Amino acid sequence: MKLYNKILWIGASLATISAVSAQSKPDKHWYHSKPSKKNMGISLTEAYGMGIPSKKTIVVAVIDGGTDINHPDLKSVIWHNPGEIPFNNIDDDNNGYVDDTVGWNFIGGADGKMVGKDNLEATRVYKKLKDKFNGMTEEQIAAQPEGALYEKLKSDIGMKSAMYKSIFDTYKDLDKNWTDIAMKTGKINPSAADIEAMPVSAEQEKYKASLVKAMKKTGSFLSLKKELKSGLEQLDGMANYQYNLDFDPRASIVGDNYSNSRERFYGNNNVSGPDASHGTHVAGIIGAVRGNNVGLDGVADNVRIMVVRVVPDGDERDKDVANGIRYAVENGAQVINMSFGKGYSWDKGVVNEAIKFAESKGVLLVHAAGNSSLNIDQELNYPNDSLGGGEFAKNWIEVGASQPKAKILATDFSNYGKNNVDLFSPGQDIYSTIPNNDYAYFNGTSMAAPVCAGVAAFVWSRYPELTAEQIKYVLETSTNKMKPSAKVKVPGSKESALFTDLSKTGGLLNASRALVQAENCKVTGCK
Repeated sequence: MKLYNKILWIGASLATISAVSAQSKPDKHWYHSKPSKKNMGISLTEAYGMGIPSKKTIVVAVIDGGTDINHPDLKSVIWHNPGEIPFNNIDDDNNGYVDDTVGWNFIGGADGKMVGKDNLEATRVYKKLKDKFNGMTEEQIAAQPEGALYEKLKSDIGMKSAMYKSIFDTYKDLDKNWTDIAMKTGKINPSAADIEAMPVSAEQEKYKASLVKAMKKTGSFLSLKKELKSGLEQLDGMANYQYNLDFDPRASIVGDNYSNSRERFYGNNNVSGPDASHGTHVAGIIGAVRGNNVGLDGVADNVRIMVVRVVPDGDERDKDVANGIRYAVENGAQVINMSFGKGYSWDKGVVNEAIKFAESKGVLLVHAAGNSSLNIDQELNYPNDSLGGGEFAKNWIEVGASQPKAKILATDFSNYGKNNVDLFSPGQDIYSTIPNNDYAYFNGTSMAAPVCAGVAAFVWSRYPELTAEQIKYVLETSTNKMKPSAKVKVPGSKESALFTDLSKTGGLLNASRALVQAENCKVTGCK
């Protein structure tokens, strides 16, 4: 793609993003309502109206990239380790983690440093195979069990690395020229008309044209600049870190023996990390303080959020995921939300062991299905509930993302699968907490999973005698089903399919129906 075409493409993309962000958003609690053709909610308000009192506080672990524990809508619902005296630099409860007062950061170092940027798992796997096959001929590599995987990763990573570096350079060039043109107006936030009236050099005419086109849709240079900055930050990770074979932040920061997947005790207690946006948003969906007339009402009312950091700006590592699950289970979490995933696995066995440990302790695991518009019955997504040998975890819920309109229902980005996605839950235009006492709308199965985890905690707090397996049964058998003949758009495709074919239950999470089903389970034992 020529530079000029790239600029037009990027400018159009940014304009679209900004225009969408500038549009009026739905009510911040849209998904709390009853389902209707234009607003497919989960009947949460109705569920609270049923008047069933909460009997127990449920601890939900948010295993993510970090959470702002001082956000005013979260501070009072953050879990505190009862066995730990804050900031005395002593492991008071002898659990192996010093001063883990609100949780633990498995991608930090003992000196307080933290992993921010990191590789994708595909890059790490490719590096390992590259070292393994070093010196072999093409014929010898082809004869190896992992030879085909190596060749695939070699091609994919090489292509994507070059592509993102090229687009990153184009974004930087666009940022420089757009900013230069805007500054010539003498205004901090010039309008499209101001830009259009500004004479520029012949070399900058194409940049001026793309800037005017974008601003006529957004109306604000500063909002466009904000979107451009966000795009640059994302591309920086893709271009310079995620596919970079020479980048390895872990060894110098975490200091663990990465080859030992069963090593447990490393990291630090800084649970916020360098960027807590994602984890803070997830935590707010689950448990932001209800009824305080600030921000939003979280899904669950009697909940505490335990913070476990394992996700960098890149792919999470299996060792950290396994340790995050174990830490959460050992410290009293009953529900674990995992809004992360990847296409490759370094050591699935160690994650499987942690999943089985959680299962043995009666802990429910809620996992986001992913945002690649893939059928994950055909394309593997990790972690998952497959434990090998035909065994599947009984305490695992895989969640796809829905959006308000019944005719579409599944979001365009959500992964799906008749066998490997259990249910759908709202994941588009979800309003929640972000760092610095702020709020924002995010999209993703990352948002759908905590809606589900929040409902699990809400129901469990009212029926604490139920087991994790029974709570899973309750949520899955109480989903709101579409008409058997109702077709929706297949994510990422122009084709349509029965909504019932996009997940195992074929339904949408529903809180009031879940309460009814929980009462039935209490009486009949979920039969």
